[in-house]
Amino acid sequence: MEIWVDADACPGAIKEILFRAAQRTGMQLTLVANHSLQVPPNANIRMLRVSSGFDVADDEIVKLANGGDLVITSDIPLAAEVIDKGMKVLSPRGERFTPDNIGPRLNMRDFMDTMRSSGMQSGGPPPLGPRDKQEFANQLDRLLAVRH
Repeated sequence: MEIWVDADACPGAIKEILFRAAQRTGMQLTLVANHSLQVPPNANIRMLRVSSGFDVADDEIVKLANGGDLVITSDIPLAAEVIDKGMKVLSPRGERFTPDNIGPRLNMRDFMDTMRSSGMQSGGPPPLGPRDKQEFANQLDRLLAVRH
């Protein structure tokens, strides 16, 4: 299992949790983004910079990741695509996306996108709080424990 991170929108606190997990387990961790990111000097942690553009980082993750890998993203269409390829998906808030729940999530995302494009104002998600970070760390630990 490798860990792939849709890193453009991943909060710094979540990246720090992932860095510690990669160092602790020795798993390969790859952050994919369209801008450079600081990563700890560690052989199994790398930054993959892709060109700017719509879904370029997402497309790179889909291309490089394999079934059984873990993808960290809050991007619902990306989550749906990698679940179809047999990967596990975890949001930065600790929500597991699975074959059972991704369809309704994708439908809701598309509905909200339609509402926004028609002029409806919708606020974004609340800031990442301590409970979100703890839930992410707990879910990550569960997924990594299954690997061993």
